[in-house]
Amino acid sequence: MPGYQVKFESVLIGDTRYPIRSLLDGNQYHDPDGAAAAAGIPEAAWPLFGLVWPSARIMADAMLSKNILGKRILEVGCGLGLASLVLQQRGGDITASDCHPLTDSFLQHNALRCGLPAVPYQNGNWATANPALGKFDLIIGSDLLYDRELPSQLAGFLDRHCADNAEVIVLDPGRGNKNAFTRAMQARGYRFSERAAARRQNSGEAYKGHFLTYTRGRIDS
Repeated sequence: MPGYQVKFESVLIGDTRYPIRSLLDGNQYHDPDGAAAAAGIPEAAWPLFGLVWPSARIMADAMLSKNILGKRILEVGCGLGLASLVLQQRGGDITASDCHPLTDSFLQHNALRCGLPAVPYQNGNWATANPALGKFDLIIGSDLLYDRELPSQLAGFLDRHCADNAEVIVLDPGRGNKNAFTRAMQARGYRFSERAAARRQNSGEAYKGHFLTYTRGRIDS
């Protein structure tokens, strides 16, 4: 038996309900072999990957209509991978990535529950090299800027894995680190634009956040 508790919930994305296994709450913790600690994940942050966050719902909903034709796509810091599941459902060339040791098992379990093929997954630790990942035309991520030290790490990671004509879309709920991240991306040659996200989730709950888009080269939207 795992040393953590889970729950099963139905997450509405667009007009479709996705059956998702998630952690019971934010108090779960189980790292008996120290794998999470070795990846730089402290005890307080251990359960974050396994919760259904509002930004993840909004990003997944946005991926229902995103042009993905001919694009190699990466979801970075995917957690439960809601957006990856939507893109897999649409037949997209999606790879999910995270550095939590349990992410892949939760992702594949949920893909199976949703009646989908396994979602390609690769480790994505922003502070280290991840040579197996390669380059992507579109990189997406939600609620990534939750600590002050992350903007520089994330910008470096993204730059290493962006193709020549790449688009990066980060959904930020207003954690306060947007400006530092934007400066780090602009210093690497990316153009920046911003737009408000939907004011409400499909559940009806209010949401306050912005899509931050960073591009270089010529982008076919």
